[in-house]
This record gives sequence, structure tokens and C-alpha cells, in this order.
Amino acid sequence: MDEVWSDPTVVEISLRTLAVSCVATVAALVAGVPVGYLLGRTRFRGQTFLFAAVNTGMGVPPVVVGLVVWLLLVRSGPLGALELIYTKTAMVLAQFLISMPIVVGFTAASIEALPPQLPDLLHVLGAGRLRRMWLIAREARLGLLAGIMAAFGGIVSEVGASMTVGGNLQGETRVLTTAIVTETSRGNIDRSLALGVILLSLTFTLNLGLTLIQQRRRKS
Repeated sequence: MDEVWSDPTVVEISLRTLAVSCVATVAALVAGVPVGYLLGRTRFRGQTFLFAAVNTGMGVPPVVVGLVVWLLLVRSGPLGALELIYTKTAMVLAQFLISMPIVVGFTAASIEALPPQLPDLLHVLGAGRLRRMWLIAREARLGLLAGIMAAFGGIVSEVGASMTVGGNLQGETRVLTTAIVTETSRGNIDRSLALGVILLSLTFTLNLGLTLIQQRRRKS
């Protein structure tokens, strides 16, 4: 295992893993939190259907998402002219689609758990629309942090979508999960275990930081 820790390609793969998953998670937060807020705070026809779609999306196997993205981005697909297949951008897109329902679902559940009269109270106190949204989001922060952890954990550990749309290209799209599959198939079990330890360490470190923030908020 000592060879793994001193291998510069391992650092490269680890950084690429963090970059792809973090960008996908941030994109899912930017797009998913407003959708989850509206879904949890407003009432409209078809809302039950949307909730069911979100809940279904949270359970869709990543390899299926990867297949859909592959069909879109492959040269003969509708977005083939963009030439994004087997790139990091394709991996980010696939991971974004995987994590988006998770963010929307956790956000909607967190918002629904708040007192229904809270927006009216904030309005009476003089808070504008954006201010109300910000204060409500702060009150739902525990659930939102849990959503971030669930979303990141769900995509940083997936392999099917990354392998399908990224191609596991050495120096280009290989990440820790696909590298583990590759090394295992070659019989390099020690190297696979070392890569697994690195992946778990990265995930644990990020989740530990978010959990500390979550617990501090709960105590306050």
C-alpha cells in the first residue's frame, strides 16, 4: 500500500473525484433548493405527482441516469454535437441529475416541517420576499445540511454513471470509484483497498465538517 500513498496519480484521481462531485453538488443545491422550497411551501394542482416524481428520482439507480445521459450526449444523440461524452462535464451532468432529486426532496421536507404560519408572521414583521425566503431557509438549515450530505454521499460513491458517461479514461475521467473497479479487475487488491480508504476518508472528512455545523446549529 505504501506505493499508493506516494503515487502522484492517486492525488490526481482524488482531486478529480472531489472536483466533479463538489461541482455537481453545488449545482444541485443552486437548482434544487428553490424548487424544494416552492414544492414544500406552496399548494398547487399536480403537487402530489411532483412529490412522487421526486421520491422516485431519489431511488433511481445511478447507472440508469448514466445511460440516459449517455444517450443524450453520444455522437448520434440529440446533444452529440456538443462533444461532451467521456468528459468531466458529462460526469458532472450525470451526478447533478442523481443528486438533484435528493436536494429537492430534503428541502421540501424541511420546509414542510416548519410552522405554516411562519411566512405570514415574517411578512407582518416587515420582511420582504427574499428576506422571508432566507429566514425560512435558516430555520430549515438542519434538513438542508442533511440534504447536502445525502446528495454528496450519493454521488461521490457511485460508479455506474461515472463509468458510463466518463469512460474511466486515465488522466481524464478516472475517479476513485472507477479506479477501484479497475484495480480490482486487475487483481490489485491492495491498491483497491488503499483507494477505498482514501474515498472513505474524503467522504468522512466532508461529512464531519457538515455534521459539526449541523450540531452547532442544533445546540444553539
